[in-house]
Amino acid sequence: MDQPSYVRIATDLRRRITVGELQPGARLPARHELAAEYQAAEGVVREATQLLLREGLLVSRPGAGTFVRQRPQRRSLVRSWFRERQAGSPFRQQMAEQGRRGSWEYSSDTMQAPAEVRERLGLGEPDGDRHDVMRTVYTFSSDDEGPWMLSTSWEPLSITKGTPIAFPEAGPHAGQGVTHRFAAIGVQVDAWDEEVWARAATVDEAKQLGVGAGSIVMVVERAYFAGEQVVEVADIIVPAESTKLVYNGPVGER
Repeated sequence: MDQPSYVRIATDLRRRITVGELQPGARLPARHELAAEYQAAEGVVREATQLLLREGLLVSRPGAGTFVRQRPQRRSLVRSWFRERQAGSPFRQQMAEQGRRGSWEYSSDTMQAPAEVRERLGLGEPDGDRHDVMRTVYTFSSDDEGPWMLSTSWEPLSITKGTPIAFPEAGPHAGQGVTHRFAAIGVQVDAWDEEVWARAATVDEAKQLGVGAGSIVMVVERAYFAGEQVVEVADIIVPAESTKLVYNGPVGER
């Protein structure tokens, strides 16, 4: 079966980008020029470029044109037990080690945990409309690349309510890692668990991360434990094309 004209054009433009004929940052020829080159209607060319925009190979700059997207520098997100044990922000430490300056924006509010979060935290059945978790939504950025990691964290109010760590980003322990914060109220975090999987970014996630709609993201589902008690769960979301997850830790005695 013959391919639609716009798919044929998109395939060739994708090839030209891949082999370097169209370099990162290069401006794509005007639509009428591409239409003449491919002997197609301008509307067909528009469909082809829209496809590549959704794939994240092109970027549109209003008033300037359409450009080949700069290939992102690959970044490392280190998942290390000892790194989390340190005081201060683990994210800021990681950025400093990569020669960047890290920062973040956040919002915190109490809520009744959604069913999936309740299960992960082991909260049991809800008590009417009572709020039982503190949710904190983060956007993490580096000074040279802007936003590149999203995270949503949930902590049980049964542990933190009325303590100096009730708000993760306020009070004397603001911005510190989970293990350090909970140690401040006498809760010793002694285990952690992460599951990693991939999916397509939502429209909102793609916009926040500056990636093409439908781009693949990696989701890190995290849980921290103090004995049998789950003290925090979080969903961490990073673009798959520009981030590698690095896991390390000690080798125990056999």
